[in-house]
Amino acid sequence: MSVLLRSGLGPLCAVARAAIPFIWRGKYFSSGNEPAENPVTPMLRHLMYKIKSTGPITVAEYMKEVLTNPAKGYYVYRDMLGEKGDFITSPEISQIFGELLGIWFISEWMATGKSTAFQLVELGPGRGTLVGDILRVFTQLGSVLKNCDISVHLVEVSQKLSEIQALTLTEEKVPLERNAGSPVYMKGVTKSGIPISWYRDLHDVPKGYSFYLAHEFFDVLPVHKFQKTPQGWREVFVDIDPQVSDKLRFVLAPSATPAEAFIQHDETRDHVEVCPDAGVIIEELSQRIALTGGAALVADYGHDGTKTDTFRGFCDHKLHDVLIAPGTADLTADVDFSYLRRMAQGKVASLGPIKQHTFLKNMGIDVRLKVLLDKSNEPSVRQQLLQGYDMLMNPKKMGERFNFFALLPHQRLQGGSYQRNARQSKPFASVVAGFSELAWQ
Repeated sequence: MSVLLRSGLGPLCAVARAAIPFIWRGKYFSSGNEPAENPVTPMLRHLMYKIKSTGPITVAEYMKEVLTNPAKGYYVYRDMLGEKGDFITSPEISQIFGELLGIWFISEWMATGKSTAFQLVELGPGRGTLVGDILRVFTQLGSVLKNCDISVHLVEVSQKLSEIQALTLTEEKVPLERNAGSPVYMKGVTKSGIPISWYRDLHDVPKGYSFYLAHEFFDVLPVHKFQKTPQGWREVFVDIDPQVSDKLRFVLAPSATPAEAFIQHDETRDHVEVCPDAGVIIEELSQRIALTGGAALVADYGHDGTKTDTFRGFCDHKLHDVLIAPGTADLTADVDFSYLRRMAQGKVASLGPIKQHTFLKNMGIDVRLKVLLDKSNEPSVRQQLLQGYDMLMNPKKMGERFNFFALLPHQRLQGGSYQRNARQSKPFASVVAGFSELAWQ
């Protein structure tokens, strides 16, 4: 399967480089090959009107408008996933990916006492492929989960994707309940009989013992970009190019801006990206997990506070200049896991980030691949399984570019009453699947 992963960086075109202030390291900006013409899209017209009215906008505001504007946003009314879209994700590459994540949630459920009920909550569930694979594992292990009431809760802002998710996860013969004005704007029943609900915001999801999943979710949240200058940190803004009336360019703020407060005092990099929205969501997840138990699993492209500029665009599986034809391409920036860890500190424990190939190997991907290969006599199916495995595990593909990160209650790692051995008087540190070799409790 020939796809370009969303983690690569391409060369900067000469035209875009000329628009960037000299202080920037130009090669980091506007990845991709710029087209001969700059199409004036509805989103570009909207942004130009906005900038003319209020002045240059932050990169965070630019990302938010381009991706989630209710009228013209990239994510709102289109299906951008898969071979016919702009990028492809792990669940579309191999069913094994979702199956192993399903095992992870069951492993955590067992390790924490086998509660009588739990919510499976996914943030930004794409086409529903991932949660569908997870639910298939839940069905296959029905004897283990038979006394547990499970419900599915999807947080999705895209009308188009929510319809695709419903088609993927529910039987068409079971009508969906719809209420556009309600926090629960759609609900139904999955093919396996599990209640499922859709929300636009995490805050609307009922609080309770839950397992949260965020796969390629944090990398599309808006980031503020900063450059270190002789005068101190200066934020990057998007402005109209004075030389070309229908073209955008990056500029530096002339003075400090409020978002500068998110930069660490001991920061040594000369360029940083900060994502306050990610911090807000991590704080919400941490408070929920600390209060009611459960866990959160985050899987995304990212780094541990080491990278500088990672802002890039993708269109038709190719790198795309982030300022060209806004609204027609996906925009993304690598997740700073060190920031997520800081935002969770004190409330819950965190694990990772660890590389995807390590996590999946610990989860038993090699064993699962062998089982599927042994069951299949079709050469095309076997080839697809092997290609999917290579894409997920190869360090030069997704194996080292993708990371896993988890949030857990402190007592989960310190050892709680449900984890004590009868012969031991003290709690023991507990193994967490994926972050060490899989061990059934």
